[in-house]
Amino acid sequence: MLTPIFILSLFSEHEFGHPIAFFVFIIACITDTYDGYYARKYKLVTPEGMFLDPLADKILVSSAFISFAILEVIECWMVILIIFRDLFVTGLRMAMVRKGLTMVTSKIAKTKTGFQISIIIFILLFIGLKGGPAVSIYLFLKPIFLLSSLNEIYYNIYEIIYYLMFGMTVFTSYTGVSYLYRNRLAIKKFLN
Repeated sequence: MLTPIFILSLFSEHEFGHPIAFFVFIIACITDTYDGYYARKYKLVTPEGMFLDPLADKILVSSAFISFAILEVIECWMVILIIFRDLFVTGLRMAMVRKGLTMVTSKIAKTKTGFQISIIIFILLFIGLKGGPAVSIYLFLKPIFLLSSLNEIYYNIYEIIYYLMFGMTVFTSYTGVSYLYRNRLAIKKFLN
């Protein structure tokens, strides 16, 4: 439910749009984590929840990555690979559930989601700092790092974001292949 508010805030021209997007994203992550913890602690895990919880994660994360690609902060091809992996795995899981089969989620897939959320938070912080606050940070950092211009700071951060996203894309692709390999016997049953 918070994803549309996050997207609208991110693309808003309002001066507080980006900070609001940042806080909405953080709130969505916290409530999602708490929801899962609460369900496990009190044994309230349901088949619907097992399906909807990761789907909600994917919707929020994919929306953020697509928005960043539209804002030209990250490369489109990276977003396409990440979303393809998530849609393929989710679609396969849904099809298998209809046949009464389950796929085991590995810890590496949960780690992937954690890394994705961390990168999104980093990018949101960068987007939110552009403009006024970034100038203040630049004036503070300039004598320390001998930076010649504010553009140099932006360029360096864009480069960091590129390499973080590149690593995330490779890792996400790896988790997809690992997921398929780990569930190969269930997938074989599904295909027969």
